[in-house]
Amino acid sequence: MAARVDAIDWDAANTELDSLGITATGPVLDVEECHALAKLYGDEHRFRSTIDMARHRFGEGRYRYFAHPLPELVSRLRAAFWRHLLPIAREWAERRNDPAPWPDDFDEWLDACHAAGQTRPTPLMLRYGPGDWNALHRDLYGELVFPLQVVIGLDAPGDDYTGGEFVVVEQRPRAQSRATATTIDQGHGLVFTTRDRPLRTTRGWSNAPMRHGVSAVRSGERRTLGLVFHDAR
Repeated sequence: MAARVDAIDWDAANTELDSLGITATGPVLDVEECHALAKLYGDEHRFRSTIDMARHRFGEGRYRYFAHPLPELVSRLRAAFWRHLLPIAREWAERRNDPAPWPDDFDEWLDACHAAGQTRPTPLMLRYGPGDWNALHRDLYGELVFPLQVVIGLDAPGDDYTGGEFVVVEQRPRAQSRATATTIDQGHGLVFTTRDRPLRTTRGWSNAPMRHGVSAVRSGERRTLGLVFHDAR
């Protein structure tokens, strides 16, 4: 699995993140790994909380935040992506003259989150059925934020479900917003910005705010694994 993450064309991914704030990774999990992760959704002992999106007016469907200890595969995925996403995050911070508080070691970053009171794990499983959808939002859980995150599809579009495209919307300065919709193949990932992306202007670099969500599922069941790289209060 780590070798698959290493094999991603990270130069191309960086270029697309710069232009769109989102990029596809190609396959990072095989079908058996997808099935194993999807089965975890039914084990309540694996999760610290379950969110009913309709109750909170977030959309329709449910998602669950993993509890400690995280499944080994989830921990390995976060560590594997961290070493490739970190240089991108630092470059974005440099462009905007922002602080870059992220150490080389991912565990050190989590220690910093915990010291700041952000102690709850944020990797999550999301499940959508027919008619379910997710409103545009940002995953910000405290003052310490990592600017990139990953979602991985666990079911096969067209076979297991239809609809349910992953959507990001960019708020452009003095212009209409721009939407990008992507279908996530089984075992494939998307890297996308947590909050905004650096945008070059005539006056230098500014921030292009972005939000993400999921369009309505038309049929079947759509499950995904979300990897957020900062913990929550």
